[in-house]
Amino acid sequence: METEPTRRFTRRVADYVRYRPGYPAEIITLLQRECGLSADSVVADIGSGTGLLTRIFLDAGCRVFAVEPNAEMRAAADQALSANPRYRSVDARAEATTLDGRSVDVITAGQAFHWFSPHPTRLEFRRILKPQGTVVLIWNERTNDAGFMRDYDALVRRYATEREPITPGQLDDFFGAGRWQIHRLRNQQIFDLTSLQGRLNSSSYAPLPESPEHQSMMQELTALFDTYQRNGQIVFTYRTDVIVGSLNQ
Repeated sequence: METEPTRRFTRRVADYVRYRPGYPAEIITLLQRECGLSADSVVADIGSGTGLLTRIFLDAGCRVFAVEPNAEMRAAADQALSANPRYRSVDARAEATTLDGRSVDVITAGQAFHWFSPHPTRLEFRRILKPQGTVVLIWNERTNDAGFMRDYDALVRRYATEREPITPGQLDDFFGAGRWQIHRLRNQQIFDLTSLQGRLNSSSYAPLPESPEHQSMMQELTALFDTYQRNGQIVFTYRTDVIVGSLNQ
């Protein structure tokens, strides 16, 4: 499997675009309240991928720099979003964004912060943030509820090693103790069997089709779907963690 973080999703872009969840619209309301986000805000979406998070800030009227080092993912975002005059695509990493100093009101990272090198990223974020700027880290985390989600989690763990969740200690190291807060929202997707297969294939940890484990994984996934589906569909649930913090000292 591809181990270089910026290349992990190169062969998964089509599934990522079609089957990954978006982000709850309530994020905008939350950030309006917590950090004064407005249509005048300049946002840097770091590790922006195919633009799932970028989109909600464009829809809110913000100007967004979408910073993404993977060419295939960046191309997918460009195809979807480049008609918006407030969108700018940037080929760069979190540790060296190429953005101007003190040019950004809000930095966001959706499903991406765990790929960054913390110390150089912190320095870079401090460089590009305006005074009193805000950093927002967001993850759609699968729930582990009884039933389908519990058994799906067990299936994934049989076939792959997922990233470990970011810990409070790591957030303290990045922001400083007491300089971040976590807010939790609900999110979900509705899948038929084909889209459920695509959702699993979009994950960086899933065995690729040529892997010996891929066929048996998909057979188990089909059996799991058959057990829990209702009218040909299942509900796939998430907890959306929104971490809002400051790097000002």
